[in-house]
Amino acid sequence: MPATMKGPAIFLAQFAGDSAPFNSWASITAWAAGLGYRGVQLPSWDARFIDLARAAESQAYCDQIAGIAAENGVAITELSTHLQGQLVAVNPAYDAAFDAFAPAALYGRPVERQAWAVEQLKLAAKASRRLGLAGSVSFTGALAWPFVYPWPQRPAGLVQESFGELAKRWRPILDVYEENGVDVGFEIHPGEDVFDGATFELFLERLDGHPRCRINYDPSHFLLQQLDYLAFIDIYHERISAFHVKDAEFRPNGRQGVYSGFAHWVERAGRFRSLGDGQVDFRAIFSKLAQYGFAGWPVLEWECALKHPEDGAREGAPFIAEHIIRVTEKPFDDFAGSGDARLGRRMLGLDP
Repeated sequence: MPATMKGPAIFLAQFAGDSAPFNSWASITAWAAGLGYRGVQLPSWDARFIDLARAAESQAYCDQIAGIAAENGVAITELSTHLQGQLVAVNPAYDAAFDAFAPAALYGRPVERQAWAVEQLKLAAKASRRLGLAGSVSFTGALAWPFVYPWPQRPAGLVQESFGELAKRWRPILDVYEENGVDVGFEIHPGEDVFDGATFELFLERLDGHPRCRINYDPSHFLLQQLDYLAFIDIYHERISAFHVKDAEFRPNGRQGVYSGFAHWVERAGRFRSLGDGQVDFRAIFSKLAQYGFAGWPVLEWECALKHPEDGAREGAPFIAEHIIRVTEKPFDDFAGSGDARLGRRMLGLDP
């Protein structure tokens, strides 16, 4: 049957704060609905919105969370575990930087921090099931990222070792998601070991094609790498389970290219932009996803070096709604139908 996307939806992580309406589940879902969103992607680490451990154990609590959202006119699209997923695998070079993703009691304790993250992810699998969700979104984490550029020469087997270890850490987590009937859509993202199609294949191969290892498709990261984000859909559409609608632009010059010279976001040759302000061809993307029957949620992830977040959120809902394709239920040329299928054999001279 033809499939039409849901939506529009919005990822709440970039909007959460200590001031109303961004400081409670009831007020932020009402805010999102008021802008025209029909779904919200919930950051599972934000205690202002959800108690993840309680959600994993209590159906009544999950019903309450979903009920508040529904009363305000939105549905939960997915739980995000980006921060916890990042901590599944952290190269020692990034230990201090990523401590902030965990409770303060775990700072400087990478082994305990990783164990906490793994447990959080398992809780999110159970909470997702109780919330009636088919998927979640996350990061893979990274062991090999500091060695992404092949200079100095990498020791033999470094890449194979790192992806083997990454899969070893994720397999038991993904098995819990399998038990709960929930996908993990990994955001393919620089800073993660899985940052393009080739690295996703390395990861998936070492997971023996685990059915819950999926993709959270975000074209902005591909544009900044100069990867063909439309061909990516052709290749990997069967694994795409979630969709972040985020814009970006890449304007190289005589001083900067893809690596952008350690510049801050405003001065980078490649930078994220609010929807419609960048170079991503969303009409082609929505067409490709419709072609392959993607029926999930297009979720605004607002990240922009220039525009105010509330303006980006306000503009995002109508932008996404305009791009959602209501998939047709019949061929456009049905009016010119040629009748009985047996006519084909006659036209080929196979029947008298």
